Formats: sequence, C-alpha cells, structure tokens
Amino acid sequence: MKILTTTINTWIVFCAANIYSLPAIREHTYLVVILTIGFVLVNITPSFYKRKMPTLRLRVCGDGCELLIIFLISTFLSTMFFIFRMHFGLTSSWIVGLLFAIVMESIVFWNGIVRVYITSLQLAIKWRLIGILCGWIPIVHLFVLCKIIHIVLKETAFESAKIWINIERQKNYICRTKYPLLLVHGVFFRDFKYLNYWGRIPSELERNGAIIYYGNQQSAASVADCGKEISERISQIVHETGCKKVNIIAHSKGGLDCRYAISKFGAEKWVASVTTINTPHRGCLFAEYLLSKIPESSRDFIAQKYNLALKKLGDNNPDFLAAVNDLTVSSCKKRNETIVDAPNVFYQSVGSKLNKATSGKFPLNFSYHLVKHFDGLNDGLVSIDSFTWGETSFYFYIFY
Repeated sequence: MKILTTTINTWIVFCAANIYSLPAIREHTYLVVILTIGFVLVNITPSFYKRKMPTLRLRVCGDGCELLIIFLISTFLSTMFFIFRMHFGLTSSWIVGLLFAIVMESIVFWNGIVRVYITSLQLAIKWRLIGILCGWIPIVHLFVLCKIIHIVLKETAFESAKIWINIERQKNYICRTKYPLLLVHGVFFRDFKYLNYWGRIPSELERNGAIIYYGNQQSAASVADCGKEISERISQIVHETGCKKVNIIAHSKGGLDCRYAISKFGAEKWVASVTTINTPHRGCLFAEYLLSKIPESSRDFIAQKYNLALKKLGDNNPDFLAAVNDLTVSSCKKRNETIVDAPNVFYQSVGSKLNKATSGKFPLNFSYHLVKHFDGLNDGLVSIDSFTWGETSFYFYIFY
C-alpha cells in the first residue's frame, strides 16, 4: 500500500511538472485540471497511511519525508525525460517545459524540506546545517538529501511504534510501584519553577501508573547541604501522604545528595530503593584538573554570577564552588569513606557512554575528549568507572 501510494503520487507530480512537454496531456483541458488538482492534493496530503501516525508532529514530519522521496524519484524521471528530448533539438517549448518542470519540482522539494526541518528532532543542528551548506553542490546534495530522508524515516517509524506500544500498555500500569517515585535532579538545574529538567519522562511515567514527586533541592550547593534538603523533602512526602517510603531516581549529583541523605540525615527508614543515573560516585578527575588550572579570580567571578542568577530563580543559598568541588575525585573519595550504604535500601546504577564525541549534543560533545583523557569512557561528563554503584549496574551506548 505504501509503495503503491508513493508510485501514484510520483507519477502525478512527474506528469504535472511536464505538462508543457507532454502534448497528449496539455491539449486536453480535463487532464490538465485533474493533474493540477492531484498535484495540489499531493502537496497537502502526500501519504494517507501516515495519517495513522500518533502525533501531529510525526504526521507532518512523515509527510515531509514522503514529499522528498517523491521529489527525488520524479526529478530523476524528469531529468531522463529531458535528456531524451535533447536528441530532437532545443526549442522554445523545450526550454519553457524545462523551466516549468523546475518550478513544479521545487514546490514539492521546499514543501517537504520545510516540514522536515521544522518537525524533525533527530536531524538536530548538524544535519540541518549540512543540508543548507551542501544544498548548492551538485551530486553531493543528492547524497545529503538521501541521508536526511534516511534519518527522518527511522525517526518517524521508531517514535510512532514507541508511542503506539505505550498507548496499548497504559491500562496495564507497568510503572505503578508499591511506593511513589522521587525524582532528584542533578547539579546546575532545578526541577521546579521555570526550568523543565526531566522533559517528558514524568508524564510518560504517570501515564503508565507512576506517582511522582520531585526533590526540589537547590540547583548548586554542597552534597551535605543538598542531602539535608533531600532528607527533609522525603520526610515531608512520607508524612503528608502516608506512603511510608519512596523509590528514588536520581540523576548526576542528585545521586550523591541522596546517598548522603540516607547515610547522614536519617532518610534510610523512608527509602526503599535508590537508582542513580550517570552519577559521579567516584568523582570526575577532569573537574579536579579544571579547578586547579582556572585562576581563582575567574572561578570566583563565575560563581558569583551563577549564584546571583539562581537566587533570582528561587534558590535560597546557591553555592557554585561548593557543588563543583564536591564532584572532584578527592572529595568523592573522602566522602565515600564516611557514608555507608543502608542495608535495607536497594542500590542500583544506570549510565550511558558516547561511542564518539559527535554522538552527544553540546556541551557533551565538546567535553567528551577531555573527560576521556582523564577518566576514560564516558557520557561527556561522567566515566563508566565512576557511575557504577550498588547491587546492579549497567550502561548503554549513545551513537548515531
């Protein structure tokens, strides 16, 4: 059905683009009208089967990709057609027909590329820029266009399948746990007011039955200070809801804060499990190196500006330097000697590894090689050796 639809639409575009060069069509008004209407409809709704995609963004993206496929095939056919006509000599009607075909094919192309550029997430800035820069280089632009189509096809197919699976399993409440989830953010970010730290993760968890709360600790402070805030937050949730315990999912420095809250501030009795994600349990050697190399005046200037900005966003007492210092190898080693995992709490860790620097987005793609030099395989900030903690631990690759 998909191939048939693409084939029919391609022939409609090809014939419409070459009306002036096909007398058998041009001389019959009703054929011209039919092709014109067909051309307009193809540009509005190029693929009926993509109407089944679960979101408007994916439908627009899929339609854009379909238009680019139609453009490639119909342009190839038009090129072969005009090469064949050249054997009969160049005439004014030949030139008019060529110009008309270029205009019509351009409409299809720009309709498709604009839809894809606006809606695709996987193209990111990289392939958008490559498309713009290479769009004027003959032959090369065809390879780039094919690559863009390939990326978008995979994106729409994967995300559509994922959404449909999620919709079908919502009634099963697969994310409903005995105790609610407490999401604890990492350093330099917040999960309340103004900034959306967790993206679409909370809504997806809630659709599948999870009950969610947030850590609400400051964006940047020492592990001890944040640990105290986390402990108070857990106590508040338990006493207000009667849930008895929580399951913690903590990202980055948030994992250090939670371990400290459990070990030093008595949160052990309220915590069933701790899952840390890319948490530098053993610190970051590159962070220690940077702190030793950056002049003290520069460090103080950056810290002052950050602290002032985050106070305006709601942090009570942000401390940029305290947060950064607590992420170093020496600080983590010293802290790990004093905090002990609670025997009644289940600890596990999850992490990721970039296959190459370009697999990550800024600033992770920028810092990847620096971190690799000091700490080994990493996600752009935290190494595999540092994030592993608890009874179970695993990591996944990030690559494109």
